[in-house]
Amino acid sequence: MRKIYIFDTTLRDGEQSPGVNLNTREKVEIAHQLEKLGIDRMEAGFPAASPGDLAAVNAVAKAVKNSTVIGLSRAREQDIDAVREALKGAQDPCIHIFLATSPIHRQHKLRMEKAQVLETARSAIRYGLKYLPKVEFSLEDAGRTELDFVVEMVTMAVQEGASVVNIPDTVGYLTPYEYGNIFKHIKENVVDVEKIQLSAHCHNDLGMATANTLAAILNGADQIEGTINGIGERAGNTAIEEIAMALETRQEFFQAKTSLQLSEIARTSRLVSRLTGMVVPGNKAIVGANAFAHESGIHQDGMLKEKTTYEIMTPESIGLKESKLVLGKHSGRHAFRERLIELGYELSEEELNRAFGQFKDLADKKKEVSDDDILALLEEKLADTPEVFKLKTIFVTYGNEATPSAKVSLVNDTGQIIETEAEGNGSVDAIYNAIDQASGESVVLSDYSIKSVTHGKDALGEVHVVLTQNGLSVQGRGVSTDILEASARAYVDALNGLIDKRTNYSNRVDYKS
Repeated sequence: MRKIYIFDTTLRDGEQSPGVNLNTREKVEIAHQLEKLGIDRMEAGFPAASPGDLAAVNAVAKAVKNSTVIGLSRAREQDIDAVREALKGAQDPCIHIFLATSPIHRQHKLRMEKAQVLETARSAIRYGLKYLPKVEFSLEDAGRTELDFVVEMVTMAVQEGASVVNIPDTVGYLTPYEYGNIFKHIKENVVDVEKIQLSAHCHNDLGMATANTLAAILNGADQIEGTINGIGERAGNTAIEEIAMALETRQEFFQAKTSLQLSEIARTSRLVSRLTGMVVPGNKAIVGANAFAHESGIHQDGMLKEKTTYEIMTPESIGLKESKLVLGKHSGRHAFRERLIELGYELSEEELNRAFGQFKDLADKKKEVSDDDILALLEEKLADTPEVFKLKTIFVTYGNEATPSAKVSLVNDTGQIIETEAEGNGSVDAIYNAIDQASGESVVLSDYSIKSVTHGKDALGEVHVVLTQNGLSVQGRGVSTDILEASARAYVDALNGLIDKRTNYSNRVDYKS
């Protein structure tokens, strides 16, 4: 059965989703999880974009041992030099060079004729191969490029020694028949095409990214490019988990498979959602909360008699477990540690002690503690952003005929306790005004969202906020059974991230093209 290579661009194309801004630690954390998932190739970023992005790609390159690490580059020598620098220390480095080829891009963006595009790409591939062992070349907007010019460009890439040639549907314009036909045409008309791998990269503007990618596989694509949860610019990219499970579930039809560890899908999805702040829709294929839920009486009856009546795959196949009551307030550290290991976490003694203390606090508040509760605590508490401020206490006064007020106590990094009181339009606004006074920071709350992490009246609530200050934007997250406490925790978390980012940003020199 033919292997389909998986090229993950969550850290690059996925991060281009509006509102997403991953720091270096978060990129490395996702990269490690992508390794566990079994991703063949991961695109860590666009090094020429800024010194910060170059440093983040370099950190990923040094951290990843079992996947090819890729840096994106325009067909410019200075971009290629930036990738070369960023991939120092990588076990298996590769550069991804792209250049637009469609008439609309040639005319309005590049101001180039076909011959100029061809020679610019040729020179870039040659220059890249002088310093890096592998080059992937992408024909940006290939989906709207003349077929004869696609063949000419792919032929050139084969001749110059590219390892992979990517045929992206950059704006999600094509239908599966049209997109699949491009691969078929290339296979039939490019001499020595077997020397390269053909790659499919689809965007979801018309909702056909997964269908188009599968059509490419049926017509000879060797690699597919996508993101976890399908995040990305505009309507997003092909969702890797959808392709992986389509090939797994319909092996007899596609006669192709990936080498992914499918049981890591759910955990990878959850991690990406948490760190990017992009909530997975309940009805999202494979990883949505309702993907394996059945409410209809007819469906429930069928499921009780035979699960395959309404489930074409099992929740266990992607790493989900049906565990409700996991641990309680009488559980000890040993049982807690063993449960963490089952969930895929092996913590240091210091991390374990910190997490166990938080677990005990939660167990006193909840009748039942589930796996989701534990994971939510871990994901909030294991962040390593320096804590300039810690939330000590909050006290809120509210009445529907009175102005809400909040009293907040923060502890700063010198151990000083700062208490302030403020009013607001609502309880959350009052809390945030008090925190602003206590911290001395002036910020703008750009986004605020609440979701339930677990179930029941004592469910954990998760608050996600985005704060901006002088062009910098940082996400914060807080979890608690009390939504006002979760709101305060999220705000303080974001403030700490903002201060840390501002400190690092002060030495940054913006990239000049």
